[in-house]
Amino acid sequence: MKQNFLIGILLAGALLSLGCQKETMKTEPLTSTEWDSFVADFMESYFVANPTFGVSAGRHEFDGILPDWSPESLNANIAMLRSQRHTAMAFESSNLSEEQRFEREYLVSIIDKELFQLDRARLPYNNPLYYYWQFDPDVYISREYAPLEVRMKAYTKYANALPKAVEQAMANLKTPMPRTFANLAHTAFGGLAKYYRDDVPTVFAEVSDPVLQSEFKAANGLAITAMTKLDDWVVAQLPDATEDFALGAELYQEMLWATERVDVSLAELKIVGEADLRRNLDALQEACDEYAPDVTIYDCIAKMRSVKNKGGPVEGAREQLEGLRTFLIENELISIPGTEIALVDEAPSYASWNFAYINIPGPYEEGLPSTYYIAPPDESWSEEEKNDYLPGNADLLFVSVHEIWPGHFLQFLHSNRSKSRFGQVFVGYAFAEGWAHYTEEMMWEAGFSDGDPEIHIGQLQNALLRNVRLISSIGMHTEGMTVEESYTMFREMAYQDHGNAEQQSARGTYDPPYLNYTMGKLMIRKLREDWMAAKGTNGTWKEFHDKFLSFGGPPIPLIRKAMLGDEGNLF
Repeated sequence: MKQNFLIGILLAGALLSLGCQKETMKTEPLTSTEWDSFVADFMESYFVANPTFGVSAGRHEFDGILPDWSPESLNANIAMLRSQRHTAMAFESSNLSEEQRFEREYLVSIIDKELFQLDRARLPYNNPLYYYWQFDPDVYISREYAPLEVRMKAYTKYANALPKAVEQAMANLKTPMPRTFANLAHTAFGGLAKYYRDDVPTVFAEVSDPVLQSEFKAANGLAITAMTKLDDWVVAQLPDATEDFALGAELYQEMLWATERVDVSLAELKIVGEADLRRNLDALQEACDEYAPDVTIYDCIAKMRSVKNKGGPVEGAREQLEGLRTFLIENELISIPGTEIALVDEAPSYASWNFAYINIPGPYEEGLPSTYYIAPPDESWSEEEKNDYLPGNADLLFVSVHEIWPGHFLQFLHSNRSKSRFGQVFVGYAFAEGWAHYTEEMMWEAGFSDGDPEIHIGQLQNALLRNVRLISSIGMHTEGMTVEESYTMFREMAYQDHGNAEQQSARGTYDPPYLNYTMGKLMIRKLREDWMAAKGTNGTWKEFHDKFLSFGGPPIPLIRKAMLGDEGNLF
């Protein structure tokens, strides 16, 4: 493993040196052909610096390799990104095609996002979530990209790399840690240790090779010990944990531009979010007046949530998918490329902090299924709290819309077929979550469920949840809002149960960009309105959706400029 880390450092340094040589030795304008080579080189250097991202994208030559998180390596990566940004900006627009000019803006936005996270927000030092995503071994467990024996070898290599990576994470993370960060880390890292011990061996049990089994057992023992050590270290931080999680207004504003190319004031963004919250609250009142007249909104929501699938949410979600797909086809709302399928399963315990998510094979994979995961209730909750946590069928329906049809799953069927390999690989937060959230309301607008008020209430509760995320994120990070005040807002404005409100208010502290769900949705809605107005009677929603998804996953303001010719008003 030491050799692999060293090779990564040396290659990153060689690419940095090459970039500097180009800047100092080459004075004539860089050409269109050189741009394509530069993009390819950038992507390769990115995979070297972020091998777990490469594995997720389907580049399995990086299997089992974890990043070098030493301060020296992190600083070298920052320097390399700055050099690459300088080189990208040295290409004259007149020497690039229209597609390449767009790709340059796209690439520079990715660099700016990376620099913000590494150099400004300093996530490796401030946020355990930075490591959690990269410690997750699910790609080797559930993604059948190779025979089980091959994936077992990859997992064994990964497990052998964990002790060094864990030591680097503990050395980097600053203490005292915010309370919500420590609680998340305990759930995630403690859950991973348990997962290694209880679940992973059963996955690889059918491999008959005794040598592979012996190597796996030894490596998995190291992984269990390392992750348990990390969890114990996190638990030891809890007594001294703080409430000091806020980014502050200046850094938060910078985050919006560096990661999403959104250049509006926080005051304006909050006004836009509050207006959408009021719109959805008004719609909820109207739907409840029809669905459950003469009762409170709370009782109306409770009635909707009481209609649950007897087999549980996993079975319920499975039953919903075909009807959603059929509706898309019959109403010609969007193209469905490919024949890939989406499975539904219960989320592992280490991911239980997030109710629902999807694991989608990367663009370098072919023909593999995606998995839509739904988390069970926390075992420590009372039976009443567990039952409240489980969604009603109408609520769950729009989670399935969000994750599968026509949300994330369909979005990635399109992005994985983008003309630009860069666009296939780099899909942004507001693009992905904005699209998935946009589709929830779009399906209702298109007539799904024929105006059934119960279904509308399910859609609106999902919308209100995302509205409160936006307001909580801005409030907690720039206005002094407490976690408890955010919790109350999720309970009283989004009508969430205790468990979800607790999870959502905590998530806003360590995932401030979760405002991207509503922010992205609103930008897409405005773009659709303006594009349809420009097209007149010649435009259709299907044409808009297919065009929007063809770009891959760049910041939405870049798509607006490409589709309408100017940036205009984002909201």
